[in-house]
Amino acid sequence: MEELVIRDADVVDGSGGPSYRADVVVDGGRIVAIVQEAAAAGCQRPKARRELDAEGLALSPGFIDMHAHSDLALLRDLDHSAKAAQGVTLEVIGQDGLSYAPVDDRTLAEVRRAITGWNGYGDDIDFDWRSVGEYLDRLDRGIAVNAAYLIPQGTVRALAVGWEDREATPEELDRMRQLVAEGMEQGAVGMSSGLTYTPGMYAKDAELTELCRVVAEYGGYYCPHHRSYGAGALEAYEEMVALTREAGCPLHLAHATMNFGVNKGRAPELLSLLDEALAAGADISLDTYPYTPGSTTLAALLPSWAGEGGPEEILKRLTDEETAGRIRHHLEVVGADGCHGVPVEWDTIEISGVTDPALTDHVGRTVQESADLRGEAPWVTARRLLLDDRLGSTILQHVGHEENVRAIMRHPVHTGGSDGILQGSKPHPRAYGTFPQYLGRYVRELGVLSLEECVAHLTARPAARLRLPDRGLVREGYKADLVLFDPATVAAGSTFENPRVLPTGIPYVLIDGRFVIEDGRRTDVLAGRAVRRTA
Repeated sequence: MEELVIRDADVVDGSGGPSYRADVVVDGGRIVAIVQEAAAAGCQRPKARRELDAEGLALSPGFIDMHAHSDLALLRDLDHSAKAAQGVTLEVIGQDGLSYAPVDDRTLAEVRRAITGWNGYGDDIDFDWRSVGEYLDRLDRGIAVNAAYLIPQGTVRALAVGWEDREATPEELDRMRQLVAEGMEQGAVGMSSGLTYTPGMYAKDAELTELCRVVAEYGGYYCPHHRSYGAGALEAYEEMVALTREAGCPLHLAHATMNFGVNKGRAPELLSLLDEALAAGADISLDTYPYTPGSTTLAALLPSWAGEGGPEEILKRLTDEETAGRIRHHLEVVGADGCHGVPVEWDTIEISGVTDPALTDHVGRTVQESADLRGEAPWVTARRLLLDDRLGSTILQHVGHEENVRAIMRHPVHTGGSDGILQGSKPHPRAYGTFPQYLGRYVRELGVLSLEECVAHLTARPAARLRLPDRGLVREGYKADLVLFDPATVAAGSTFENPRVLPTGIPYVLIDGRFVIEDGRRTDVLAGRAVRRTA
């Protein structure tokens, strides 16, 4: 007898088609039978060792978070309810060009310092890996949700070239090609870049194109955080489209937003650009989060020249009065490339987390507010915070536009990605709320998407981008990564004031046919594993 039958569920199967009522049978980690309207037709209903009454609940494939920053959280926090309770059954990590494989000892130490604000420094982690394959093996020991990995181009450049702003030599480019090929062979699904973050931003298009050619050879995709989401955003999108078309590599645009005052109401221009490329044969997808503010580190706003040489060199430059004055001029007058070419507005930069507990009084305040309390210029406050917290402070950037968010999420190639940073005492609520926010606010309350459309955006479309042949749909033979939620009540519990509150209306989540959320509570099941690229 099979293990489980989910009785009388309203199946929203991920295809985008109409929902239907059915009994769904699970055994051995897979969906083995789907019996539609058995009771109404007078058919014999399937039996199983356990029966779950799903009356009033929608059953969908597990949600795929196409842009996650859980690279260390998956190892540190085996509960990981921040994602499991949202119905996320697979996260794509290794984002924005910086993560922890492939590395050597030197590069690992540099990367840990550079992205402390994203993931913590990792004092509680045993970094017993160096290659992509070894990191994926570490995930295979058991994690809360499944994870796929993107080779981080910035880390690859740090390993082969260093943190200098210069072109790679032919030998260094060959080394980077080799590192990308090895990572793909070991199971990565593609490559990411952070082209407003050092050292990845130092790569010219020709270098990126060569690496994308390698990714394409292995059936992967390129996921850039491109060179600007502010001034010149459209040109930055055009650059990525042209680059990947030349390389013959599929493109997935990370957190594809149009932010800052210069881009208010300009989402239709971006979508026209994508439509034209798609019509010409380009393979493009994108992800967004359903909120207006962004989130990153305070150090990420600095101009690229200030980051040359790595984190310790940044701190030296901030200590030097003359150099710090140049940094301030670029931030406040010129518009630093780290701040997307837009002069910084300190009243939009909210401190969301610090690594030094002595600095917690900054959290929840904008840089402008903290400066006003101290009777000093915002730059003085920001500089001191960068130095005292050793670049570990995280921020929210209140620079987005609701009309852009809604327009982009309607696009046929759109998928969902939280971009959730789990560090800090007041992180962006998207880390805990992205997927119920889509279902509750943008489906039920606002009607921006139908329920069937939205589920397709969060399941089948990302599974297709990842080339997963047995995930993303409720189909016989597919993996039993499933979510049961109440369409009438599902909602994000997290808010900007209280960002670590779990969602409501998602009572059951299964991974590999095992309950990771049951009756709304996290179980002790660790059913997640590394999801490797398949040939």
